[in-house]
Amino acid sequence: MPTTDGPKVSAFSLASIKAKKALEESSKNFVKPTENLPTKAFTETEMKIQWTNYATKLGVKGFKIMESLLLINDPVLNGTTISIELPNEGSKLDFEGQINGLVGHLRGHLHNHDITIEVTVNESIESKRSFNDQDRYNRLHEINPNIELLRTTFGLDIS
Repeated sequence: MPTTDGPKVSAFSLASIKAKKALEESSKNFVKPTENLPTKAFTETEMKIQWTNYATKLGVKGFKIMESLLLINDPVLNGTTISIELPNEGSKLDFEGQINGLVGHLRGHLHNHDITIEVTVNESIESKRSFNDQDRYNRLHEINPNIELLRTTFGLDIS
């Protein structure tokens, strides 16, 4: 015979709304104890592997912007703080909006719940190199010297 804690309440009544609010309030006050969480040591290489794994997982799920933000620069490990440098404030806002999933992934896979991520903006980051048509042609010529034959056969110009 099932036990009940009180009188039966209809799901559409005011009493059920009060009961739901009371349940939500009691669940908000629950805090997971932190003294038993693992704090295993890890290396920068292990961290970068898990960082890349998470970025790849996001890319497969279709979150290409976050994937590119994760892979834009290599993260740097300093103790349990991971630093990442992003090129602008917009990137930082996008990154920080999704940071909880990354932190959870890293804490779980590296077995260390002291991990934090520090985001800095460096707007002076310039592209490594800007390529013009001649640079692109030279690079393709290095890869395949037969491109010169193609260029001369069809009378193509490098502008």
